[in-house]
Amino acid sequence: MPRIRAATVAEHHAQQRLALVRAARELLESGDADAVTFTAIARATGLARNSVYKYFPGRPELLAAVVEDAMPRWTDAIRAGMSAAGTPREKIAAYVSSQLDLVRGGEHRIAQALAGVRDAAVVRESAVRAHRELLTPLIGALTELGEEDPRRTALLLQGIVNAATTAIENGDDPAAVTDRAVRMAVTAITGATPER
Repeated sequence: MPRIRAATVAEHHAQQRLALVRAARELLESGDADAVTFTAIARATGLARNSVYKYFPGRPELLAAVVEDAMPRWTDAIRAGMSAAGTPREKIAAYVSSQLDLVRGGEHRIAQALAGVRDAAVVRESAVRAHRELLTPLIGALTELGEEDPRRTALLLQGIVNAATTAIENGDDPAAVTDRAVRMAVTAITGATPER
């Protein structure tokens, strides 16, 4: 029987589950979702392979947990950038630049790896929830600006971020791409270019 390294069994369970999620995240950072197998996770955490099943019924559930674990880092960074901004125009600029800062820092490699997962509806559902949460602060800023359809507009502005992400990941200059994406987003909404 494995040794419990926490005050309660529930805490031990939570610690072990988090260790499994972090091991999966490390494997995903290589950019290959296929590297995330229960055998590899067990090896990385020192658990027996069959013990991994006590925490996750299958690989899709483990990958979905990685999405759920990563999302607060994204949303916290975006919310922090937006709350430091004074005007709704500055909030839109912060929304775009905060995400692209995360991309430059390598956070998006996990999302890229997960995009290649086949037959994993539970992973897609987690990603959809995560993207919906990402848009929430932007929808708020657009509402504050009086945008008539803030949700749809937010989705379209996210398209600018997605295109900029692709450009950065394909080797384009991150600072130039970020500057252009911010200017496009702010101009699209306000008709005015952001102040430099």
